[in-house]
Amino acid sequence: MKNVKGIGLLIVLGVIGLVASQALFIVSEKEQVIITQFGEPIGEAITEPGLNVKIPFLHKANFFERRYLEWDGDPNQVPTKDKVFIFVDTYARWQITDPLKYFETLGDEDGAQSRLDDILDGETRNAVAANDLVELIRSTNREPAQPDEIADIVSDSLQAINVGRDEIQEEIQKLANERAKDLGIAVLDFRFKRINYAEEVRRTVYDRMISERNRIADKFRSEGQGEASKINGEKERELKRIQSEAFREAETIRGRADARAAAIYNDAYNKTRQARELYAFVKSMEAYGRTIDKETSLIISTDSEFYRYLNSID
Repeated sequence: MKNVKGIGLLIVLGVIGLVASQALFIVSEKEQVIITQFGEPIGEAITEPGLNVKIPFLHKANFFERRYLEWDGDPNQVPTKDKVFIFVDTYARWQITDPLKYFETLGDEDGAQSRLDDILDGETRNAVAANDLVELIRSTNREPAQPDEIADIVSDSLQAINVGRDEIQEEIQKLANERAKDLGIAVLDFRFKRINYAEEVRRTVYDRMISERNRIADKFRSEGQGEASKINGEKERELKRIQSEAFREAETIRGRADARAAAIYNDAYNKTRQARELYAFVKSMEAYGRTIDKETSLIISTDSEFYRYLNSID
């Protein structure tokens, strides 16, 4: 009998636990809940965190995210307004703003992602087709952050923009939210992840870029060669000027030295007879040293000045 009562008590407690688990549910800070009865929503959405009660086995709690959700688009090949085929890869962040509408129109996150594919991909195609390529890849008419000489050349090849990438992204987000306003969701942010040329266009673009850079390089190379010729010309002219001035200065110094030496010789010669004789003797000895060696033979007269000191040698 006691065993039967114990089993009965356990059954009752199990039933109570099961009913309680079906009747009570907790909503966390990152969730929001819609209560449904036979698949139809009843009452307002529960968005505040805490413990809540529902009719067990009759009501169902459907949980949805309150946090920001991610949408990642598939890369698509789209023509721009100026007929350039590009691959566009996009992404967005969105949020469930009205759980009741969201549940009634989309049902779950898979349905929402599929609907966002239609909306965002469609608006992206429309925006790309309505703008030139330069509007999609640039946001401002900024000045190139390069040296002035290069900036002047690059600026000539930069086409001015009227809209820009940022405004196009904002416009896509705005139009997407207008289409999604009855779905209970909001697109919080939209961005181009990557924009690239189609493969058949990419080679032509690369060739044009290479050609442009070669043109700039040739221009600077030509200017460099001209500047080098100018510098070399100035160098040669300056070198000749320095050499000419150095030669003139050397000749001036040499002239002064010769004049000074002649003056010294003349002064020494005019002082005394002995000095004159000594001077004459020294000069004659220098002449002998320059003209006579072991191989020299001289034929001179006895009254020659050159014979004078030779005759006096015993």
